[in-house]
Amino acid sequence: MTEHFDALETRTPAQRESDQMLALSRQVAHAQAASTAFAEILGGVNAAGVNSRAALAQLPVTRKSELLERQKAQRAQDPFGGFSALTRGPQMTRIYASPGPIYEPEGATRDYWRTGRALYAAGFRAGDLVHNAFSYHMTPGAFILEAGAHAVGCTVFPAGTGQTEQQLQAIAELRPDAYTGTPSFLRILIEKAAEAGVDVSTIRKASVGGEACPPSLTAWFAEQGVAVYQTYATADLGLVAYETTARQGLVVEEDVIVEIVRPGTGEPVPDGEVGELVITTLNPAYPLIRFGTGDLSAVLTGQCPTGRTAPRIKGWMGRADQTTKVRGMFVHPAQVADIARRFPQIRKARLVVSGEMANDQMCLRVEASEGDNALRELIAAAVRDVTKLRADVELLAPGSLPNDGKVIEDARSYQ
Repeated sequence: MTEHFDALETRTPAQRESDQMLALSRQVAHAQAASTAFAEILGGVNAAGVNSRAALAQLPVTRKSELLERQKAQRAQDPFGGFSALTRGPQMTRIYASPGPIYEPEGATRDYWRTGRALYAAGFRAGDLVHNAFSYHMTPGAFILEAGAHAVGCTVFPAGTGQTEQQLQAIAELRPDAYTGTPSFLRILIEKAAEAGVDVSTIRKASVGGEACPPSLTAWFAEQGVAVYQTYATADLGLVAYETTARQGLVVEEDVIVEIVRPGTGEPVPDGEVGELVITTLNPAYPLIRFGTGDLSAVLTGQCPTGRTAPRIKGWMGRADQTTKVRGMFVHPAQVADIARRFPQIRKARLVVSGEMANDQMCLRVEASEGDNALRELIAAAVRDVTKLRADVELLAPGSLPNDGKVIEDARSYQ
């Protein structure tokens, strides 16, 4: 029994990078030709020249808010807003709705979201019965994991959400080997089973997602005899990254290219620094190029001890959209980035909003290679120019600000 889903997982990093960069230029050309949205977004881009990470970083970031805006504007003509390369019929098996609503297509290919890789890493094997407790209503969560389970060779019980007592009865009688769903619902099932004297001990492994699963909760599951692994997937992108038995971050999926950018910008940050996850998928059916997830993470150095050679990320570390309202006006991370770009001395900036309700105060804390009162005054003037608000400016030595991805920190008291 092999430890890896396929040979792609153990390619040399150089081979993977070469393969992905070749596929990237083809995907950009395909997106321009097959997606009316990217024909506009990437208008004038020479696809053949987008064959490196540096070239990729020059392309605009498309965020979910823009995807939603385009969908709303084109509802009558195209519910996907020009992003899908599929047409209805045999090549599109289902359409889903996520909050917004945002509509997502499902292609007809086997394991369309590629979650089989994540389930295999979590110990799922052919012949296992999987209790799938993700929702089967409108949203794709349940189908994303079900397709992966089928790719591994598992049988699936479509439990869905709610009806805890009936789910416990099904577990006791069908005796599933594995669970997919949110970690919080798995905990409810285990605790309710203990109260009711129902045997759910056949479930020994689980792939969880949809919400955070901190180490303390993973440890609690282990005490109950369940090995729980996190899967990070979205309806737009499919599988992005997954946890392995090494439990050292999440390994990036083979058919996505991950960038970590400074929130509010498209500028990549150095490995190890926290920023927004921006994903380019190599899926031809839904060719999203530099899609901003809105989630914070960071790249881990080194390789996974399991032998998988793909890059690793730390996992979900919060939300990148830190827009806040100050004195009745919205302040955005992109504005902080705009201010920082005006001064080559600034290495990093963080806007701290403090005070009590109706008495907002702003302080822009900047790491600067050099600086004096004159620079401080120039930065303060730039803050007024960009945000139309006044702020104090604090100059700090490089490395002083926390590495948590925050560009705007709301430290106000709301008591």
